[in-house]
Amino acid sequence: MRRCVWGSTVVLALFAALVPEVSVQAATEQRAAPLPLERLFDNVAVSDDSRPAEANFDGAGASLSAQDLSAAGWTSGRALTVQGARLTWPKRQPGEPDNVRAGGQDVRVRGRGDALAFLVAGTGGTDTGGTGTVRYGDGTRSAYRLTAPDWRTGPLATKAVALPHINTPAGQLAERARLYVITVPLVVGRAVASVRLPHAIGLHVFAVSVRAPAPGWTGSWAAATGGYPTVGPWTDRTLRLVVHTSAGGPRVRLRFDNTFAAAPVRIGSATVAVQQAGAAARGTPAAVTFGGAAGVEIPAGAQAYSDPLAFVVPADTNLLVSFHLPGTVPAAPVHRLAQQRSYVSGPGDHTADGSAAPYGTVLTSWPLLTGVDVGGGPGSVVLLGDSITDGDKSTMDANRRWPNVLATRLLNQSVVPHYGVLNQGISGNRVVSDRYPGEGVSTDTAGVSALYRFDRDVVAQTSARTAVVFEGINDVRWQTTAEQVIAGLREIADRGHARGLRMLAATILPCAGEARCTAAVDAERVKVNQWIRTSAGFDGVLDFDAVIRDPAQPSRMLPAYDSGDHLHPGDAGLAALAESIDLRAFVR
Repeated sequence: MRRCVWGSTVVLALFAALVPEVSVQAATEQRAAPLPLERLFDNVAVSDDSRPAEANFDGAGASLSAQDLSAAGWTSGRALTVQGARLTWPKRQPGEPDNVRAGGQDVRVRGRGDALAFLVAGTGGTDTGGTGTVRYGDGTRSAYRLTAPDWRTGPLATKAVALPHINTPAGQLAERARLYVITVPLVVGRAVASVRLPHAIGLHVFAVSVRAPAPGWTGSWAAATGGYPTVGPWTDRTLRLVVHTSAGGPRVRLRFDNTFAAAPVRIGSATVAVQQAGAAARGTPAAVTFGGAAGVEIPAGAQAYSDPLAFVVPADTNLLVSFHLPGTVPAAPVHRLAQQRSYVSGPGDHTADGSAAPYGTVLTSWPLLTGVDVGGGPGSVVLLGDSITDGDKSTMDANRRWPNVLATRLLNQSVVPHYGVLNQGISGNRVVSDRYPGEGVSTDTAGVSALYRFDRDVVAQTSARTAVVFEGINDVRWQTTAEQVIAGLREIADRGHARGLRMLAATILPCAGEARCTAAVDAERVKVNQWIRTSAGFDGVLDFDAVIRDPAQPSRMLPAYDSGDHLHPGDAGLAALAESIDLRAFVR
């Protein structure tokens, strides 16, 4: 009995000791209502070049240059759209607190969407991050993991913007400073009420927002940016790009990306029209606006969406998207292999001109324009690939890439929804290594790795529902092992699933006879294909290898499908790929 009384006494004493602590904690939580992020700013990251000691971003006196930010178009209080998320650069002067060091603060955030977007950087010398919590308006919560690369050593391939200098009290360093936009998934449909930041040493948050959904829109055409080469230079010129739709709809909006850029680019005006022939429009081109204005300046690393326009976009049709560049553009983000002739005008704004007369120069790439969305529709299928998806060796101007054939098949059936098809192939692209480093003017336009571009080129695409990953041949042709490719594909599948996408993988085509496709390369290719066919990592498999290979020589393509270089299928082979797909694979 005594033992029981003693035990009860201990329990009561412990309870009495804990109750005040719990009460204090509860009271603290009640008092600490979530605040807007700017009310929590406790660190100064930006200094004027003439007063570098006024900021101390990293704890060692180094900071971002206000002049460099301004030159990139990242000015105080400016709204920036990156990966479809609208973020605001802090409305602060150099030397004023402009970011918060993540330490479990509760931030007031409102909105519904598919992702939270954070404008961040780390200052610990390596990636830094931790787990935070989202609280929804209905009282439910979900966890997220936020990791920020370091502002001086993180990958340039995934940065939102890179600045050319770092300020220090001892002088300015000619060293790249990076800022990143990282998105993390939300529970779709629930209204966000607040966000608890992770406890993470060296993780700095400049802005946070909910990436709004795109209800009522379907992606009809897209192109992935592969690099930042020299162009023109274009001064007071109008570009008239020819693009081919997949899905149609009664409204249209355009997307322009200034990816990889170091400076803003200005679009003075833009129009859309159905192509008659060449650079000639069918009827008068229709003007689009940007926030009600005729044009828009796009900061370095950001993007711009046009306002919705009531314009009937036919399915499976060529459009003319024209935009005037009033300033001088010596380099631009480009999708190099268009397999489509577009046009550049002489001097002046010719966006409203329906005739072909002003457009005397042919262009075989797609600069700046990255998306055409149409109103309505069920969403889009995104095809992440290399030159075979890009349409290399398909007939110029004929729209015979396998994604085009797939889009036509989807339109002409009633078994599955009439999805839009977004071709995110980049010629020369690889799964696990970069061809373009992600920064600076470069002659290489084969893009950053599929791993690095996945969030931008797949997850952030309009109304993406299903993704097909068809890459790997360039990896194994350049001595990447099958194990490394498989690890990259597995990571891509996992990241897609975390965002609610249905993930499909296509087997790698044979290429014996091409100079780099040795027997050793083919052995690695076969290993990757075996994993794709047998792994549970993806939701389905498109066995393109089985469609294209010669049964008598499985390491080679059937001659009827070979374009002649033994690496790329010709028109017949590309059509065979698209025709082989069971369209039911695109739905759950």
